[in-house]
Amino acid sequence: MNSVSPSGAQYIGGVMQDELVENRRQQPMERQSSFGVRTPQTPDACREAAGEPDEMDKLKAKLMSAWNNVKYGWTVKSKTSFNKMSPVIVLGHSYLLNSEDEVERFRLAFVSRIWLTYRREFPQLEGSTWTTDCGWGCMLRSGQMLLAQGLLVHLMPRDWTWPDAQQLTDVDFESLPSIQHPRSSQKKRPECARDRQAEPIHHRLVTWFGDQPPAPFGVHQLVEIGKSSGKKAGDWYGPSVVAHILRKAVAKTSVVQNLAVYVAQDCTVYKEDVLRLCDLSLSQTPPDPDSQGWKSVIILVPVRLGGEALNPSYIECVKNILKLECCIGIIGGKPKHSLFFIGFQDEQLLYLDPHYCQPVVDITQANFSLESFHCSSPKKMPFNRMDPSCTIGFYAKNKKDFESLCSAVSVALSSSTEKYPIFTFADGQGHDYGLEGHSSNNTGPAAHILPPGRPGRSNNRRNSDEFVFL
Repeated sequence: MNSVSPSGAQYIGGVMQDELVENRRQQPMERQSSFGVRTPQTPDACREAAGEPDEMDKLKAKLMSAWNNVKYGWTVKSKTSFNKMSPVIVLGHSYLLNSEDEVERFRLAFVSRIWLTYRREFPQLEGSTWTTDCGWGCMLRSGQMLLAQGLLVHLMPRDWTWPDAQQLTDVDFESLPSIQHPRSSQKKRPECARDRQAEPIHHRLVTWFGDQPPAPFGVHQLVEIGKSSGKKAGDWYGPSVVAHILRKAVAKTSVVQNLAVYVAQDCTVYKEDVLRLCDLSLSQTPPDPDSQGWKSVIILVPVRLGGEALNPSYIECVKNILKLECCIGIIGGKPKHSLFFIGFQDEQLLYLDPHYCQPVVDITQANFSLESFHCSSPKKMPFNRMDPSCTIGFYAKNKKDFESLCSAVSVALSSSTEKYPIFTFADGQGHDYGLEGHSSNNTGPAAHILPPGRPGRSNNRRNSDEFVFL
């Protein structure tokens, strides 16, 4: 029988609160009398003109925060079954769970991913009353996890695993259980000295995602950057907008060296744009063709894998992309519910879920605990429940890796039986739309629609108001 545990590591959240999208307030800039004459500005009116929340707004935000804290603050502890005869794919690595060693390898690989969830009681977001992102920030959290995976690959040793992941795992051949008590008996894997030496980098990386205003990739910074696209705290963020927010966040900070983020345009990766972004010789005056300088790059590709439902023709293609070592994950989810996909087994996607509200962690403390930033409970969902709107992430360390990436991803894209590929690589340059081109009214990349006459779930959705594009 399932037990309820507020400290469990995998969480089942509910549907996104529609009210958060529908009740977006329009702040009045000035007040006029019935004769059209401006009336003197009262202190309350001045606060409204400045976009400051009034007492009613504060009360509503507090009530919504309290409800979301309860809603996402508990979990039903459950197990996820895995097939021992089929490989589990996790970001380019394959695990066949038919032996204790393979189960342990998979466990360590999964637990070592950075897990970022809802948090509560963090400093108030500027221009709002929000001190939590519960109920509205799941896409931002999924985007953080995608960026965190890219930074792990960029900064940590190859195939790094978290040395302290051992305390969060236990072996179960029948299925992979939820979090186990740290003192449970287990077979220890010999600790790698290289991984332990990398722990200061791991710790520092997590601080960059802390829920404090100075953290370069924390919610405070991401929300602030999102304002240029018409977004504010409490709004729903789509995967395309989040891709551009991440790009600007990396460009804005100096904590990460030798790394750039490129966001594809109109489902196309323009190679010359990536070249101009990463080839340091082109930034020299005059350009130095003998320069060996090259920035590592995270490539984010916002796509739509169907109309209002996933086009099943693209499932095999998504699988082949997740098999690539250059893939750092997919942010998307299911309707009104963002998730971070990192792999699959058979017809089930493997994901990390941000829908659990945890207390804020003081990242300014020297030895703050990393336990709440790692999850030991893998979860799966069927491919056919995946929302078609998503952003796919890739990483290339150098120019040679980028060329290999283009080749390998192109092969994976060609595996689709659909006429139109998910996205393409092209020579030349695209248009620089930037973040401003992704306002709250933007619907994202063009959809790949199911061909006429082919059955699909979209036929069951006649009312578009029932569906929120991620």
